[in-house]
Amino acid sequence: MLATVDAATETPLARTRRARRIVRLLGEIHPDARIALDFDNPLELLVATVLSAQCTDKKVNEVTPAVFARYRGAADYAGADRAELEQLLRPTGFFRAKTNSLIGIGSALTERFGGEVPRSLAELVTLPGVGRKTAHVVLGHAFDIPGITVDTHVGRLARRFGLTEQDDPVRVEADLAPLFERRDHTIASDRMIFHGRRYCHARRPACGVCGLARLCPSYGTGPIEPELAARLVRGTRGDVEALR
Repeated sequence: MLATVDAATETPLARTRRARRIVRLLGEIHPDARIALDFDNPLELLVATVLSAQCTDKKVNEVTPAVFARYRGAADYAGADRAELEQLLRPTGFFRAKTNSLIGIGSALTERFGGEVPRSLAELVTLPGVGRKTAHVVLGHAFDIPGITVDTHVGRLARRFGLTEQDDPVRVEADLAPLFERRDHTIASDRMIFHGRRYCHARRPACGVCGLARLCPSYGTGPIEPELAARLVRGTRGDVEALR
């Protein structure tokens, strides 16, 4: 068995250094790590992120061109015909709830924010259907305001890396935030999401071909034989599983 780190005995300083090294190595492993949703402005990203709940980014990207062409501003969503919008959103699943969220978001943006997507976490999470996860996606990728997006991948990897013992996303975020440079919060999330998609799967992580093996206290959770592990490595860009 490969000698790996013992997260239970490392000092806080050692954990911070290891976390930052993980982020750097993830950048080498996944130089193409980026948000997989297609958008041209903050409102489009907000809408796409809401639609990505329980849906693959690939499917969202198939649906949003028609949505964005029909609804160009917050007022358009606020005044949307519910049946028409539901029909457009049907392929993304939970389309009735998502329709409610988009109409509510349009109304809130029109009434309280002059039709513009706000640039603060505190304001974004007041919008219907928008939690911290969605807010950090929008802030990080539309406004370049760093934030850690704790989706299922980030939470799982943070626990496997021994960077947190928490299950609650807010607590995971609180544990991760001081470990990374603030400027790296958004890209760290993107890289962890890509690694979770491609290598560090929930059931059978591809441990035997993972470039983070020596830094991971969970090495051996999945197959360590390189040939077997290599078969578990998956593809790219949202065509694997629902991310949020």
